[in-house]
Amino acid sequence: MLANKVPGVLAALCTSPKMAEYSRSHNDANVLVLGARLTDADVAREIVTVWLSTPFEGGRHQRRIDKIAAYERAQARRSL
Repeated sequence: MLANKVPGVLAALCTSPKMAEYSRSHNDANVLVLGARLTDADVAREIVTVWLSTPFEGGRHQRRIDKIAAYERAQARRSL
């Protein structure tokens, strides 16, 4: 949970290959989070494979990423 407090980090908890795909293609996640007690080892390997091989789609999803980045910049200015 702390990873997303770090500026520039977009961590995604993924419990399925589909979640991994969307976390990359729609949200440009740059940190993959897996629950050790919740994810079977074979499923975890599939999640990692999908996550690493899925590119960010950009387009309409880029607006959301830009909003997150702007929010991070505004918070950084407030903390000075």
